[in-house]
Amino acid sequence: MSNLYEAECIAGLSEIAAQEIKSFIKPQGNIIASEDESITFTYNGDWHDLLQFRSVIAVYTVQRFPIPRPKGLLGHEHKVRWLGQVKHIIDSDDAYRTFYISAAGSSSSVMQRIKDAIASETSLTDGDTVGDLWIRIRPTEKIPESWDFLTRLSARPLATRDYRVCNLQGALNGSAAYAIMQLTAPTPDDVFLNIACGSGTIMIERAQYMTTQRIIGVDIERDAIACARENIQAANLLGAIELIQSDARYLDLEDGSVDALCADLPFGQLVGSHDENVTLYPAILSEAARVAKRHAQFVVLTHEVRLMQDILKKQTEWHFKRELPITLSGLHPRLYVLERL
Repeated sequence: MSNLYEAECIAGLSEIAAQEIKSFIKPQGNIIASEDESITFTYNGDWHDLLQFRSVIAVYTVQRFPIPRPKGLLGHEHKVRWLGQVKHIIDSDDAYRTFYISAAGSSSSVMQRIKDAIASETSLTDGDTVGDLWIRIRPTEKIPESWDFLTRLSARPLATRDYRVCNLQGALNGSAAYAIMQLTAPTPDDVFLNIACGSGTIMIERAQYMTTQRIIGVDIERDAIACARENIQAANLLGAIELIQSDARYLDLEDGSVDALCADLPFGQLVGSHDENVTLYPAILSEAARVAKRHAQFVVLTHEVRLMQDILKKQTEWHFKRELPITLSGLHPRLYVLERL
């Protein structure tokens, strides 16, 4: 019998998650529904296997109950079922200390009774607005008189990577970095370049995914290079990734030497300014074109949407393939997938 699960995705990048999930679960499961921020799927294997996903924020087990209201969850048969699932998950990891329930009417007497049941039957305490054990209770979509009880399978989001021992303000989470790397269509023969590499997350995701000829990270900031080095060391990849402190407009690389490129460009908010970006962006695109081989893939993340669109219309070195609006930390940047002409 297959169990039902839901993967929480970065808005705008669910197609990358769907590709990974579909490839992983076959032939033991199927994707049931794919939305902008979630993917529902079945899987009859060990649920611990699902913790290997790199492209999703988190994975939840979904229990469906034929009840008209959440109060029905407190009935003996249903309560035994969802409490059993909760205990099964927390027994798998000693990191669980607190729990949090996300639901409409979370302060109602019914939800309080559910919280009391969890607290009395486990060693967990109510984390109020945060928790290691994350539970969501909601009506089942398109099924009347049915409610879903979702329990996250991990004590922290999968997007949070163990190797992230150093963080920079505005740095990408692991799942976003993985998706960006995937958009370069990676191959084992790639020379991979990460412009404005920051804390190094994209490079680490690339190195962990597949072997390459060479991985290079460039950043003008000394602190960023130092931070990236800490994370690379934590990932045991010191010999696999090269770091260069340099201005991205003047790369010490040969013409036509790079197969795949990524850049998380300054948004002009936390880092840099719009006025600086007006001259910085076209210079970086031009220098990236110099070092890129023909047909090299270049994935650019930026919040400067209008500026980027204007630059792409005027330049003649890159073929525009697609634009993906996404959501990251409350912001709505876009990814531009380009190919060297």
